[in-house]
Parts: sequence; structure tokens; C-alpha cells
Amino acid sequence: MTVKLHFHGAAASVTGSCYRLETGSASVLIDCGLFQGPKTLKSLNYRPFPFDPGRIDAVLLTHAHIDHSGQLPKLKLAGFDGRIHATASTRELAAVMLPDAGGIQEHEVEQLNRRFRRRGRPAVEPIYTARDAAACLQLFSTVRYDTWIDVARGIRARWWDAGHMLGSASIEVEVGVSGSEVLRLLFSGDLGRGGGEFLSDPEGPSGVDHLILESTYGSRERPAISAARRREALAAEVIDAHRAGGPLLIPAFAVERTQELITDLVDLMNASAVPEARIFLDSPLAIRASEVFYRHGADEAGDNPFARARRSSLLHTTESADESRAIEQLRGWHIIVAASGMCDAGRIRHHLKRLLWRPETTLLLTGYQATGTLGRLLQQGARHVTIQGDEIQVRARIRELDAYSGHADAPALVAWTQARRPIGDRIFLTHGEPDSREALRERLVAAGFDEGRIESPEIDDCFELTRKGARHHASRPRLEPGAAARLDWHNARTRLLMRLSERLEDATDDQAREALLASLMQELERKPEAADRVAAGNEPLATIRAAPPAN
Repeated sequence: MTVKLHFHGAAASVTGSCYRLETGSASVLIDCGLFQGPKTLKSLNYRPFPFDPGRIDAVLLTHAHIDHSGQLPKLKLAGFDGRIHATASTRELAAVMLPDAGGIQEHEVEQLNRRFRRRGRPAVEPIYTARDAAACLQLFSTVRYDTWIDVARGIRARWWDAGHMLGSASIEVEVGVSGSEVLRLLFSGDLGRGGGEFLSDPEGPSGVDHLILESTYGSRERPAISAARRREALAAEVIDAHRAGGPLLIPAFAVERTQELITDLVDLMNASAVPEARIFLDSPLAIRASEVFYRHGADEAGDNPFARARRSSLLHTTESADESRAIEQLRGWHIIVAASGMCDAGRIRHHLKRLLWRPETTLLLTGYQATGTLGRLLQQGARHVTIQGDEIQVRARIRELDAYSGHADAPALVAWTQARRPIGDRIFLTHGEPDSREALRERLVAAGFDEGRIESPEIDDCFELTRKGARHHASRPRLEPGAAARLDWHNARTRLLMRLSERLEDATDDQAREALLASLMQELERKPEAADRVAAGNEPLATIRAAPPAN
């Protein structure tokens, strides 16, 4: 039996997790997530799948985060009618997150089409609607941790607690190759940090033939931090934001990160460790997801910190659009927690649009910011950004707090991998940008793993697997190698326009501004053929004369 593994997402990038395991008699997906980041990468969400969804027998879902589950409704629309296997908590969270993702797409496409009509452009359709997502939920089946189930002909799987979020899992897969010979694979999913008060340490089996390992934080090493130290770090940020005189705006991932942040904020205020404030949870998704945590978030002693926060008079949930808009009337000190964590969708963009230009505002980033997202641009110090077609000057205080990340850092990834020994052959590094994958590769080699058996697949790469090896197969990638992890021409255009605005603002007088614009116009109109030669690689960039400084 030939066994092939296709990497259709989260290859040389962090988002769009999707792996296809194919045998002569069955085909299953491990995850089916949305791409996030540069527009070139996100455009894959709108293109057909690189396989026939009608021939997929089952989907094995590691967890509910949208970059792992977000294309499931599209998969069903394209002809998939098999089962989606997931833990009970993942199934319950997906029932909230997928319809929310469909609703966001409908809303954002409606806004986009209004702009397109004014510009004379054709209308676009959402990838799927909230109704499509609700229909997809009928395909879900619940699995238990550490319990084998048959998922397709000749393929069985079991789920291990990954410690990343409620219901998250690593998935062990066994493929019957021939007779009594079995090929064992382990898909790490997203691994948690370990040692937390809300989640278990990540687990997993040993002795697999091939490991598919996430590398999101493969280049990062965090100091060990206790729950008390985490709250101390948050308290310092809250106190500084209060001193700045304006609101504290926290973009947070709606599931797990939001619930932890809200709980810590309420506990700090109850202990008088930070100035008291009204806390607005302005995310319908986070509000509904919190209900899952209220039901399932108790520890072994029966204490549920999420339920404790829910009872606080400091917490205000704003589910309707009118309630959200009412926050605009507030001035001075208050806290807004809204999704999405990378600032790429949801109500956080509305708040950023109205608050980023105010110097008294504090923006606190609390999670990973993928390449090309608005969160990454703000993290890197952008002075101007574009939100919903409008240029916004960034004058707010931009702060970061890594203590709430749900991802294992580099030492934790290596330690988890060592615990899986012996690994028969390959380690495939996925779900990470190139620098993170390379850094993790170096750490794994230093830990004694064979460098020749560590692979870094690109999008749509295919490998034929045996118990003792893996052979790369030619494929038709939807993106050129490396394109998934770098900024595209859309980002370059935005940077150019933002830089032009900055130069015009910084110019000494109107004459200098006019000279700069005239010089740019001259280049655009006089030398299009030279620009084409540069783009084609036939002429160095230096042959196109740079515009002289305006000041």
C-alpha cells in the first residue's frame, strides 16, 4: 500500500493547517483551517481545494481555532459528506466559532462590496455563510482522549491532550500498510506551554514512525513564568495604561486567551492591585465561547475561575452591534477586550480605527502576530495603517505581553519531541515561519536528532511514506516556495502609500511636497518599461532613478 502525506496548509507559514493522508483505499484530512496574513495567502481561502473534497473520507480535527477548522464549511459546500472527528470541547467550541466566522465573512463582504460599488468593481461572495457553518456542524462526531477509533478503511486514530486550549489534541494515526505492518504518524497540532493553571501539560505517544511537529515559537525562548508572575506582568501594563489617561484596548483570541485575561483582570481589581475599570468583552464569539468555559473549566477541586469572573459587576458583555457602538461614547479609563487577536477581523478593527490615532490609548498585544496581519504591522512600529480602506495615524502606545500565549516555546517543543523517542524516521516541521522552523531544526539537531531526517515542507508538498523513509513527490503548488511567509505586493503598496504620507507630513514646506510628488509622477509616467524590466529580473533596480529627498 502506498501512503502519501500532502501539506496543503501551515507549510512555511503559521495558518491554514491542513494535511491530507492518502492511501490506495482511503483519504483523510488532519485539520482544515483558514489562511490568515498577506492577501496572497488569504486568497487561497477563495480558491478551490487542491483535491476533490467528495473523495475525502473523514476529517480529524486537532482543535477549534479557526486556522485549524475554519475551512470545514467550505469543504462541505464543495462535496465532503464524511465525519469530522473531534473532542467534545472542540466540537462545542466549533459550534460557536464556525458560525461566527461565517457571520464575519458576510459582514465584511457586505462592507467590501459597498466600497466596490462606489469604485465600479464587481461584487464578491463570502467563502461561506453562518448558515453554511451551522449545516457543517451536523458532520461532527465526538471522540475521547486516549481511545482508538476507526476513521476510514485501514486507518485508525486516537487523540492526546495537547494542553493548548480547551479540547485541543495531538492526533496519533495508524495506517495498515500490509499484513501486520502498521505505519504510525503523530500530528502534534498546536502544543501548549505546560505548567499552566488552566490546562494540562501536553501529552503524546512514543515510538512513532513520523512526527508532524508545529514550530510556531521555534525561535523563541521564554523565561518560566508562574500564574502569579503572569498577573504581575499584566498588572504593570494596566497601571501604565491607566497613567496614560485613555482606554486599554486588548486584541485577544476569543477562545482561551480572552477567558484567561478577563479572569486575571477581575482578580487583580478585586485585590486592589490595579485601578478599577469597566471591562467590556466586545466579541459575540468570545461571549458565547465563554459559556463553554463556564460549563467545562472547573479544575479537579471543582473551582472554576471563569465562572468567578462572570459574576463580577466589573465585566460588561456587549453582544449586539448597538451595545458595541455605545462604547464609543466613553472617554478616559476603561478596558476593551475584543477579537481577533491578530487584529485582522471582528470588532477589534472598529475600535482600532477610532482609537489608534489617540496618544492616550494603549494597545496591548497578547498573542502571536502572523506575517502580513495588522497586528504584526503594529508590533513592528508602523506609523500609519489602513483599516477598512481608511488611513489611520498610529499615535497610541503599542505594548506586548507574551505571558498569555498558548504556544509552547522552543525548549518546550524540543522537550516534547524528545519524549516521543524513538522516532523511526522523519520529523516534518510545520505551522511556523521560515526563521522559526530553521531555529527549531538547529535545536533538534543539538538535541541529537538526525538533521537529514528533518523536513521543512512547502505548501502542497507531497511525501510518500514508509516505516523507514520518506520520498518527496513533485506537486503543483498553489504558491511559489516562500510566498506563504513573506509580505506580498498588497503589503508593499500599503507600505509605499504609508511612507509617502509620512514623507509628505515631514516635508519642510509645500514646495518640498510638490517636488516629491512631481518626481514620483515623473517616474511613473516616464519609465514604465524600466520597471517592467526590473520586475522581470532583467535589469537591476538601480537603473530606475530614485526620487530625491523632499527635505
